[in-house]
Amino acid sequence: MHSFGLRAVARFAGVSTRTRAPAPPNASWFCRVASLHTASTDRLTSHTRARASKTHRRWATSTTPQSSTSDPADAEAMQCLEQGTQKLEEGDVQAAKALYKRSVDIKRNASSLFNLGVTHYHLKEFDEAITAWKESIALQPASADAHTNLASAYIISPVSRPDLALHHLQHVHPFQASCLSLTIVFSIAASLSPEDPEIAFNLAAVLEATGQLEEALKQYTRSKEFGVERAVMHIRNVSAKILGQKMKAAEDDTKKSGS
Repeated sequence: MHSFGLRAVARFAGVSTRTRAPAPPNASWFCRVASLHTASTDRLTSHTRARASKTHRRWATSTTPQSSTSDPADAEAMQCLEQGTQKLEEGDVQAAKALYKRSVDIKRNASSLFNLGVTHYHLKEFDEAITAWKESIALQPASADAHTNLASAYIISPVSRPDLALHHLQHVHPFQASCLSLTIVFSIAASLSPEDPEIAFNLAAVLEATGQLEEALKQYTRSKEFGVERAVMHIRNVSAKILGQKMKAAEDDTKKSGS
């Protein structure tokens, strides 16, 4: 396991959280989530308080389409969810995780699973975060927040999966998905450490997946220079893609000149 998830999470730990039940994307979606922020785990409290800012950090509460106060199990699950949210506001992520897990054990619902994923993510438990968010999406497929957070986890995981990240971003409005894809790239780039070859490699993978081949080549080359041997194959592949694009462009120019 490489160090990207363990070392970079302090600089790249931002995920969408919410104070109400998941909602479908709307015109203000890009402003609400503003992609993957650079909040560290120990700064969680100050960032979660900034709900009026342009990022509108949110986490789920007990009001969900699945909940009903007439069911004692629902009521107990809601109480645990609310207590977990209070702990999250206080910055006690471990306590919040325990309460969200209890809520899930009592009554599985999208909000409890969503917030459980948030706590796993901040504790660098990326596989568990992915599992929780996938289950949340299974219960509420239209949750753009959950799809965006899942994309975040796929990018920052020790085994980065930019292809799956982009797949989940497509569940957001296409234009907003493009903006979010670029924001992911720039967020990682902002936290890029020249001494960390794995971050450079993961950044290159995202750039390649979004078609930014020249920049991807630079980052693959950087990662190789700092010891990531598997970057060699990617350098060859991206170089071939770039050459192919240039040859096609030259052919197109020749055709235009001859017409």
